[in-house]
Amino acid sequence: MPSVTPSPRRSVTRERVLTAASEVFAEKGFGGASVEDICERAGFTRGAFYSNFASKDELVLGLSRQHAEATVARIRTAASRPDSTPDDVIRDVFAALSDDARRNDRWLVLTTEFTLHAIRNRGARRAWVSRQREIRSALVEVVDEAVAARGLTLPMPTEVFVRAAMALANGSATQRLVEPGALEQGELERTVLPVLLAGGGGHGHDTGA
Repeated sequence: MPSVTPSPRRSVTRERVLTAASEVFAEKGFGGASVEDICERAGFTRGAFYSNFASKDELVLGLSRQHAEATVARIRTAASRPDSTPDDVIRDVFAALSDDARRNDRWLVLTTEFTLHAIRNRGARRAWVSRQREIRSALVEVVDEAVAARGLTLPMPTEVFVRAAMALANGSATQRLVEPGALEQGELERTVLPVLLAGGGGHGHDTGA
């Protein structure tokens, strides 16, 4: 069945609800935020909310899509610079994943809460796994494009590198939140990156995921 493109008015409504949800989640957390809170912030009725989203879960999935698209766009822009070296391209992946520390800290808290929710809820878990696969697929694609354009290979399958990059960026951000001042922004990534890529030399695994 072909997908239906939402009308401009519906798209605006969805965007306003997503923006309101992002603000309320940041203030109250996923569990503490209610649909009523989000509707009040967006200036819509519950009917308007439920005509666009079935649940708070769908809001997080929608916000995740926005976040992923912005991250991929930053990587693609950085990797397209003609003067960038191979190391620059790979570092850009980490830079994009950790860009805008304050926004990413809020996003990390929300996704951590939602991950715990998904672990306990089978339907949420299936949706979250699917969303994470889509994000990794998009990141694999842009990394493959950047690496292939320079005739290089990574020292590991691209999906493994992307998983490692995401885990490293999230782990670093978590440590900075729990133990402020223990790590500088990007410090862990800059330290571990050379080790992660050691032995590549253009002779590693194929870039296909």
